[in-house]
Amino acid sequence: MVVKTTTMRWLSDIGLRSGKKTTKAPLGILSFETAKTMSIIISLYKSLSDHEMLKLRNVILKSEGVLYLNSNDEDFLLNLTCAERLEDLDKAATFLARLGQKCSNLSLNRFDVLYTDLKLGVLDVGKLEYASKKAEKKIQKMENLILATSNLYSALEALTELEITERKLSQWKKSSHVMQSQKTNFDLFNQKISFQRRQVHNFRETSLWNQSFDKSVGLMAPILFIVYSRICSLFGPYIPILPRVSLSTIMSSHPREISKIQPESCLIKQISRSGPMPTTSRPNFVRFYSRKSICFSPEGSSFGANNNRVFHAAGTSTVGGSGLATRYANVIILAEKYLDTAMTIDDDAREDLYMSLPESLKTLVRSKLSRNVRNADDDFLAEGWRGALAEIMGWLAPMAHDTLKWQMERSFGKMSFNTSPSVLLLQTLHFSDKEKTEAAIAEVLVGLSCIYWCENRLWYDG
Repeated sequence: MVVKTTTMRWLSDIGLRSGKKTTKAPLGILSFETAKTMSIIISLYKSLSDHEMLKLRNVILKSEGVLYLNSNDEDFLLNLTCAERLEDLDKAATFLARLGQKCSNLSLNRFDVLYTDLKLGVLDVGKLEYASKKAEKKIQKMENLILATSNLYSALEALTELEITERKLSQWKKSSHVMQSQKTNFDLFNQKISFQRRQVHNFRETSLWNQSFDKSVGLMAPILFIVYSRICSLFGPYIPILPRVSLSTIMSSHPREISKIQPESCLIKQISRSGPMPTTSRPNFVRFYSRKSICFSPEGSSFGANNNRVFHAAGTSTVGGSGLATRYANVIILAEKYLDTAMTIDDDAREDLYMSLPESLKTLVRSKLSRNVRNADDDFLAEGWRGALAEIMGWLAPMAHDTLKWQMERSFGKMSFNTSPSVLLLQTLHFSDKEKTEAAIAEVLVGLSCIYWCENRLWYDG
């Protein structure tokens, strides 16, 4: 049961009605991590639009690669979707709570308590409306700040390089006789670095660098709450563990477009096998949310996969659980390059590709080669293999690209400010059945070898 409380009044215009004057201390160097978190919150917001949810239902969950390698159990895949989005939201809330501790507004300062209460279902979501004019206005403000902060980040990187050069030039001038022509070059360089410093100054003025903690958290907090209520509106009717929200305040025109998620799938268990996954296979170890704190992740965690419990739910029979997702993704993308270009695959390239494989896959490739190449009719073999490989790569390559994209989007060291909906883990090779994935990769590599053999009348028995 939802317990309505007046503490939710702050959400309508958070940070503006506090009796205490807001702090003037700017974010400064924290502006970049703030912009990154702000980007992730907006990305989550956009991923829950009607368009994106229909795309999830009609395109992603029905893609051939996902159905064959991961699972054809739609309930299970939707369960993964919800769990991953909530986990990302929790990680954003972790950073927001740390920023909130530096706020003078009492509501923002105790953001962790309010977020915990919301997840426990003891706060009324009230007028938190997805896609409302007020929400869209806040999104636009944040996107403008993110753009300015991204420009500042790039400008500071460029300035750093120029200042390194400036120091080197200064040392060189002290130890050398400078000619008149060289003085002209120095003047041009000084103009360039002066312009760059002005650029940095201007971006600091318009970016998050000069924004207060109260204003920054005040922009993000309501959207984060809206995202949570939106998730509840899409998945809550079928998952009792999520708090109920008032459907009259949710701006979803298709609240039941997603297939029913069974109550028993409220837990994500370790996935021991995949593709297709029977309905009876249900998760363990990963709850949708924690009742004892605001987040899954420990203090100081990032958006990297190391603290992602959904990520670690993959069993040893999956590609991700075996630690081979990145390795196999790179092999598939390299094979795609050889297939799609007119370039000849020379012996060195084939050797490098072969040596990048784990021993089990090498054995499988050798076995398939011995059965396919020696008895092949080379008149039409190359063209036939190209057609067959194009069909396989049509569903295998997108999963490889999404695997690397997922990792790039969540890279610990990468300062990304992308606000587009991010790739879901279920779109990658992470939960793919290892045996099926290796069979598909082996088929591609054998096909490339056959094409090479036919076109060059040579055969290399790796």
